[in-house]
Amino acid sequence: MGTSLPDKPNAILVISAHWLTRKGTYVAVTEKPETIYDFYGFPQAMYDVQYPSPGSPEYAQEVKKAITSTAVQEDNEWGLDHGAWTILKHAFPKADIPVFQMSIDYSKPAAYHFALANELQVLRKKGVLIIGSGNIVHNLRAADFHNISANPYPWAQEFDDISKKRIISGEFSDLINYEKLGQAALMSVPTPDHYYPMIYSLGLVNDQDEIRFTYEEIQNASVSMRCFEMK
Repeated sequence: MGTSLPDKPNAILVISAHWLTRKGTYVAVTEKPETIYDFYGFPQAMYDVQYPSPGSPEYAQEVKKAITSTAVQEDNEWGLDHGAWTILKHAFPKADIPVFQMSIDYSKPAAYHFALANELQVLRKKGVLIIGSGNIVHNLRAADFHNISANPYPWAQEFDDISKKRIISGEFSDLINYEKLGQAALMSVPTPDHYYPMIYSLGLVNDQDEIRFTYEEIQNASVSMRCFEMK
């Protein structure tokens, strides 16, 4: 992704499954965001990683201007959680592009987040790369942690395939109302924290966009690593 972009982004906005708030939406105005290790039980090498990119208070203010349906509040402490830096360290290893995050108001439904993403489309025109970081299928209770290449559960494969087809056809409303898509959807999305970033990505799509899948795999039997981009 990092090498395929026609132009270097002016800034990167990450909407990650790992920054959830319950009293509104927040945008980080941190000038020097710290690398956050919001996990446990991993090898030491994961805790040794640093991603020292600058923040972007300037473009954080552009987010506040773009979103008019709700008041976006400022956060002066949030850094880069592992929904952000695990991607960015590979895509932009020099860490020379300003990065900031916007929280997910976990008290709101999927339709709210889709509409909020619509308002963020203006940032794309200002050279801001927006990344939704999560997993379409994310059921850790059912995961096979002993085998990353374990065969996917039928329900995980079914919902990943359904999502792909709906994304291609532009039937985003079905994915917003994912609870109505059957038992496979409910098993794949036991909680929507990792699902909502995809909803933000779909809300950013405009009529001129071509959606391209850049990676497809289900790991540990119940975690979809599907990736797609719009250009």
